[in-house]
Amino acid sequence: MSTTPASTVLHVDRLEFNVDATVWEFATERRTEIDALFAQMRQAKPALFNGQVLLLHRYSVSGGVMRGAFLKADYASFVAWQRWGRPEAGIHDCFGAAAVQSADGAFLLGVMGGHTFNAGQIYFPCGTPDPSDITADSRVDFEFSVRRELQEETGLDATLLDAEPGWNVVFDSELIAAVRILRSPLPAEALRARIFETLKHQAQPELRGIYIARSVADFDPAMRNFVKTFLAHRFGA
Repeated sequence: MSTTPASTVLHVDRLEFNVDATVWEFATERRTEIDALFAQMRQAKPALFNGQVLLLHRYSVSGGVMRGAFLKADYASFVAWQRWGRPEAGIHDCFGAAAVQSADGAFLLGVMGGHTFNAGQIYFPCGTPDPSDITADSRVDFEFSVRRELQEETGLDATLLDAEPGWNVVFDSELIAAVRILRSPLPAEALRARIFETLKHQAQPELRGIYIARSVADFDPAMRNFVKTFLAHRFGA
């Protein structure tokens, strides 16, 4: 497993990830504790579901390409690992994120709903990869994952947005966010209004708000660190 200094942003031309049969020993060794914690969490937030997620256990970056391998794990183990301070466990929380930029240069972020694990936090539409992102040849398709998460959370169709070539990969300790910049022809306020129109028709939207960031002056304590790292890099701060 490679390491990269914390809070670093690297541009890569493409991502080449696959999934293999590696077993996450952390989940096996701490199964009883994990199950007890998740049962407590579900009492507070019944909407939590213990499905499968994909976690990066090996990666390298060279020649403009980031390569790596994911393993399959249950969501309960993943959130327990986060709740316990992300101890060294041989994995990284690696995911794709959609940084939607408006025609007037702002970035739009989601404010997570109260029923979600990250309630109140502000970050780009994103999500931990899951088995639906695995192709027939065992690749992990981050393009598909980003499009899916963007559609589910905001109703925006990524195919109608102008994608900036490559990925801006944010390395923040055990978290790795592969950020795809998607430009809209709409100004920020009009774009936010369009997203809110979608949210009104969702039975239980993941987002309870849309936050607009035009510069580092708009940073908020509720923003995830990887978002602030990316935006500071993008705004040239």
